[in-house]
Amino acid sequence: MKKVCVVTATRAEYGLLRRVIQQILSDDMLELVLVVTGSHLSRTFGYTVREIEEDGFPIAERIAILEEDATEAGICQTMGNAAALFGEMYQRQKPDLVIVEGDRYELLPICSSAMICGIPIAHISGGEITEGAIDDVVRHCITKMSYLHFPACEEYRKRIIQLGEEPARVFNFGDVGVENVRKMDFLSKAELEKYMGVSLAKPYASVTFHPVTLEKDTAKAQTRALVSVLEKYSGLTFIITMANADLQGQMINDIFQESARHCKNIICYSSLGIRRYLSLVKYAEFVIGNSSSGIVEVPCFGIPTINIGDRQKGRLRAESIIDCAPKEEEIERSIEKAMSHSFREIANKAKNPYGDGDTSLLIVNTVKSILQTGAIQQKKKFYDINVSCTL
Repeated sequence: MKKVCVVTATRAEYGLLRRVIQQILSDDMLELVLVVTGSHLSRTFGYTVREIEEDGFPIAERIAILEEDATEAGICQTMGNAAALFGEMYQRQKPDLVIVEGDRYELLPICSSAMICGIPIAHISGGEITEGAIDDVVRHCITKMSYLHFPACEEYRKRIIQLGEEPARVFNFGDVGVENVRKMDFLSKAELEKYMGVSLAKPYASVTFHPVTLEKDTAKAQTRALVSVLEKYSGLTFIITMANADLQGQMINDIFQESARHCKNIICYSSLGIRRYLSLVKYAEFVIGNSSSGIVEVPCFGIPTINIGDRQKGRLRAESIIDCAPKEEEIERSIEKAMSHSFREIANKAKNPYGDGDTSLLIVNTVKSILQTGAIQQKKKFYDINVSCTL
């Protein structure tokens, strides 16, 4: 038996890891060590550990690291908490490998503690570019700390190799989020209405908007611009899943909640869970905001995504994505475009560049094979590529 630790800190990343967790749990040769941390354990952000409990996964450790203070100092304190507490957890659990997904700032101390403890890391969703967020730097740091890499597409695989990782340790099995969509048992619209307590008879759009963490003090103005436009479209309902525990994330949520109090066509939820969220998207007219799900998963449904601002700048895109600046007139123009028959035809035929295979099974089988053969060599070599460049 090989002991595989999976760490989840947010609702979005849990949704992406869910099938990986299930594959490990069902494998007779692997022992799952599921560690729940971050905003999952915060009442402010919906206490989303309940979704994990509802799915029936055994939670080995609950590690509270999140400081309520969402300033720079508070986030640094959260990272310090994670470094200390995860170092202790690794000593207790002694996993053979730890699996992480994505680019959240919590992952820096979680991975650096694993590195210090001599535990190899498998990283899902490396090699991507998001120029507007600190996640971009975090992601590349995690790449250099990791031994195994599971990027979402071939372009990202090449970028990881460009960062000096050996090609034999970088596997393109497609995106875990796309696999979720392809294999999801969606809820009916009636089931969604029952859970959410609202009617979905009227056309609606799904909204998720996060702070652009490499921009200084733009969250308030950008969110107000978005809300101002949403309030104009009384013929549409806008269902908002609120921002994560990022710098200025609470400010965004406060603006959304205030708007929902006086505007009947705006409804806010702290979290819906992956099945309810994707089911909601399935019946939506379009998705609007700046979440990675709008870029990666939503094109699978053949509906438009309005991507606002620079948070996702640099990601590979399908033709169904409409990029716009975080300004009222541009957001309004983009909604009109998304609602047009001509663009809806384009979105319906758009090809998603992020794959559609058995991603989670391939990831887990690769991890298992490498663990069983004892092929992991922590003394990594830097893989040089031949490039022509001007110095």
